[in-house]
Amino acid sequence: MSAAPQQLWELVVWRAGRTPDRILLSDDRGRTLTAAGLRDAAERVAAGLAGLGVRAGSRVMWQLPTTLECVVLSVALARLGAVQNPVITVLREAELRALDEQFRPEFAVVPTHWRGFGHAAAVRSVAGSHIQVIPCDHNESTELALPQGDPGGLPSPPSSDAPRWVYVTSGSTARPKGVLHTDASVFAASNANVDQFGAGEDDVFPMAYPFAHIGGVAWLITALRVGAKLVLLDTFDPASTPFTMAEHGATILGSATPFFEAYLAAQRKHGEERLFPRLRLCMGGGAPVSPDLDENVRRTLGGDGVVNGYGLTEFPIAGFPRPADTAGKATSSWLPGPGVEVRIVDADGTGLPAGRPGELLLRGPQRFAGYLDHELDATAIDEQGYVRTGDLAVMDEHGRVTITGRLKEIVVRGAENISVAEIEAVLSTHPAIADVAVIGLPHPRLGETCCAVVVPVAGLPAPTLDDVTAYCRDAGLARYKTPERVETVPSIPRNAMGKLQRNQIRASLVEGATDSG
Repeated sequence: MSAAPQQLWELVVWRAGRTPDRILLSDDRGRTLTAAGLRDAAERVAAGLAGLGVRAGSRVMWQLPTTLECVVLSVALARLGAVQNPVITVLREAELRALDEQFRPEFAVVPTHWRGFGHAAAVRSVAGSHIQVIPCDHNESTELALPQGDPGGLPSPPSSDAPRWVYVTSGSTARPKGVLHTDASVFAASNANVDQFGAGEDDVFPMAYPFAHIGGVAWLITALRVGAKLVLLDTFDPASTPFTMAEHGATILGSATPFFEAYLAAQRKHGEERLFPRLRLCMGGGAPVSPDLDENVRRTLGGDGVVNGYGLTEFPIAGFPRPADTAGKATSSWLPGPGVEVRIVDADGTGLPAGRPGELLLRGPQRFAGYLDHELDATAIDEQGYVRTGDLAVMDEHGRVTITGRLKEIVVRGAENISVAEIEAVLSTHPAIADVAVIGLPHPRLGETCCAVVVPVAGLPAPTLDDVTAYCRDAGLARYKTPERVETVPSIPRNAMGKLQRNQIRASLVEGATDSG
C-alpha cells in the first residue's frame, strides 16, 4: 500500500484515486461528497477564487459554519497555495480587529448574515478597503455557496511546504494570536487519530465542533488517510443533534463533557435499545473529564467509553490513552502519540523525573511553525525546540501524562479556551468598575464558566450581570467569553508586586458556585 502524501491537495487526489465513490463528507443539509466529488468541487472553487484574484500566497480569512462549504473552501485554498486563516463564527469585531492587524487578509470569505449577525459588515468595518469580501450565503439550494469556475486554466499545485495555515488562539494573552502551521504539521496532527485512536474506513465521525478549529483539518486529514466519513454539523442542539448523529450511524462521538452529557440524556430518552449501536468510543479533548464519565458512557452508550486526548493549537492532538486503560481514562491521562516527545520541567527548565509535577513541554512533527508575531516565538518554544504548553503535568513510570493545573491564566469553557486577560482588558474600561478580576468557576456541564469579580467606583451603583453583558457585547467580545456571573467585592487581593491572587479569589467563591451550579 502506498503511503499517504502529507500535503493536503496531494492527499485529496490520492484518496480520490483509491476510493473515488466512497462518501467522505455529509452535512445536516442533506448533501454529500464522495472522494472524487471533493477533489472536483475543490478544483472548481479554486478556479472561481482564482477568477477573483486569489493566487498562491494570497492571504484569505474565512469564517464559515461547519458545512460542506468550509471543507471544500479549505481544500480549494490548499490547491491554490493560498495562506488561509480559519476563524470560528462566534468571534466578533474585537477578535477580528486583532487578527486583521496581524494577518492583514486580502480576501475574506464570510456569510453576509449568519444566525442574526452581519459577518460581511463586521469584516468591512474592521478591515476597510484593503480587503475583498467574498460572500458565502447558504440558502435552500443544494449547490455549494462558493464561487466556481473552469479548473482547466489553474496553475500547477504548490510544491513547497511553507506555512499556509493560520489558526487562532487566545492562549493566556489578551490579544488573540495567529498560529502558523504547514501541511506537514497539520498532517502529523492526525497521527494519533490513526495510530492510537484507531480510526478506520468503517468509522463515521459527526463533527460537533467548528471545523475552523485545528481539530477540523486534523480530522479531515484522518478521513482522507483511512477513508472514514465525516458528518458536518453547523450547530449542536443537545435535545436533537444526538438523534441526527445516530441516524448517520456514528461510530465515534466527540468532543467534550457538554456533548457527552447530551448523548447520555438522548440515550435515556430513547429507551433501552442502543441509540448508537455502532459506537466504538467517544473522543474527548480540550479539558479533563470527570472520573466517572468513562464508566457511565461505557455502561449507558456502549463501546469503549471516553478516550480523552490532549493538545493545543500550537501542538494539536499530542496523544490519547489506551481505550482499555480505565484507570488512566478516569484521570484523563494520555500517552504521547507517534513522534511526540514529552518533558516535564521545573521553573528553571530542569527536567523532572517520573512522579514529579512541573510544566509540560512537547516536541514533535505537529509542532507549529511560530506565531504571526514572531516576537512571541522565543517565549513559546525553548532552545531545544519544545513547545512550552503552560500546563502543569506529571508523567508516571509508564509514560502516561496527567494534567494537574495551569500556569496560563485561561478559562476552559466547553472546550473553548478563554483568556481572562482579554476580558479584564475590556471590563477595566467600564466607567463603573474600579478594579476587576476574571476567574473560572466549576460548572457541571461546561467545565468552567467566567466570573467577573468587580470593585465598583465609589459613589456609583455596582454593575449588574446585565450591565456587564451589554458592555462586553458593545465592545465586540464574543458571546461565549462574556462573564456568566458577577460578584461585587470591596477590594481584590493582590500580592506585594500588585499581581492578582486568583487562587484566593477563586477559593472564596468556588463553594457558592458549586452550590448554585
